[in-house]
Amino acid sequence: MFERPTALVTGASRGVGAAIAHALAPTHDLLLGGRDTEALAKVCAGLPDARPWPVELTAVTEADVAGIDRLDVLVHSAGVVTLGRIAETPAEVWRRTMEVNVVAVAELTRLLLPALRAAHGQVALVNSGAGQRANPAWGSYAASKFALRAFADALRLEEPDLRVTTVYPGRVDTDMQRSVREQESGTYEPERYLAPESVARAVVAAVTASPDAHVTDITVRPTAGPVR
Repeated sequence: MFERPTALVTGASRGVGAAIAHALAPTHDLLLGGRDTEALAKVCAGLPDARPWPVELTAVTEADVAGIDRLDVLVHSAGVVTLGRIAETPAEVWRRTMEVNVVAVAELTRLLLPALRAAHGQVALVNSGAGQRANPAWGSYAASKFALRAFADALRLEEPDLRVTTVYPGRVDTDMQRSVREQESGTYEPERYLAPESVARAVVAAVTASPDAHVTDITVRPTAGPVR
């Protein structure tokens, strides 16, 4: 009997992270990471082979990953966004955005590299269209996502036994998107956005690619027209 592969998903308590957890559940044992222990428990309750991994990602230590000796898939889905023009964005916002969206990702990956190497595993990073282009009022977020893209590219070259995939979704129907639209003073139009499950399917496509295939980058856009 072969053991099922194990996947750790951050930001798994809601939105895209929760959708990725559900999409991987048929084939993987899951560790679901996040700060909201109650929400994590609810997601795990619907997935028989899932365990909560409550953690503050900006303060993760070796103790948090103790016992994870082999990891087949690491999915980084947690993130934050605060909009504002550069002239109005204080250093605190830049630091917090970089800390959550880049530094925490780099540190958790570093701590889990031995387990990933043992499994010849895969790292999937949920980036953003903002990681491919920068727009007004999106400076700090776009900078963090450009940095996340660079991190993924460097990791891919430094760790040739791992597969590293960056997924660039457009706008997704999530609580984060509601916050974004409030910050933009715009109407929330879910029919114009991607479903979280659509992003999850892109991640699963990369994770389940045949062994001879290394899916490095996936861009997913909504079929609806541009957000007004």
